[in-house]
Amino acid sequence: MIRELFNVPNIISLLRLALIPVFVWLVVKEDYGWAGILLGIIGATDWIDGFLARKLNQVTELGKFLDPLADRIAVAVAVVAGLIAGVIPSWFAWALIIREVVIAIGAVYGWTHGVTKLDVRFLGKAATLMLYFAISGFYVGKGFDIDLITAFAYFIGIPGLAIYYWVAVQYFGDMRIAITESRPS
Repeated sequence: MIRELFNVPNIISLLRLALIPVFVWLVVKEDYGWAGILLGIIGATDWIDGFLARKLNQVTELGKFLDPLADRIAVAVAVVAGLIAGVIPSWFAWALIIREVVIAIGAVYGWTHGVTKLDVRFLGKAATLMLYFAISGFYVGKGFDIDLITAFAYFIGIPGLAIYYWVAVQYFGDMRIAITESRPS
């Protein structure tokens, strides 16, 4: 267990989790620009832990748990903090919050029906990356007062949000199939 915990990909995931309180501290200080840059770093390193896990043959069950956990917590914290601080447009923030609540309810439903795992979809990872850039862009645009970055956040965020919802529909289809397959014949 110790060896599994302290492999390179898991350390990266743990570092991503450890940076979330620093992000919150920057938001509380109203240092939105630097908070956005830090969130961008957390998001941009999302692919590194998975890539290294496969490349170094260090894929672990713990890593499969930590990587999406870091994503979900970082995005949730950034969206809620951005909504409270007025950094992220409220319609955008609420669209993300509603989607995450629906997915969480679906995950609990699936779990209670014997589904313990769904495969991650590439399109979901792409949407998450787009949303990381959009949310970071809203923070950087507001913090450094750069309208072009805020415009970019909208430009990448709206399609990212649409893809995020489309992938949610796909996950519910995957869940339906997994529930059906887990029932005894």
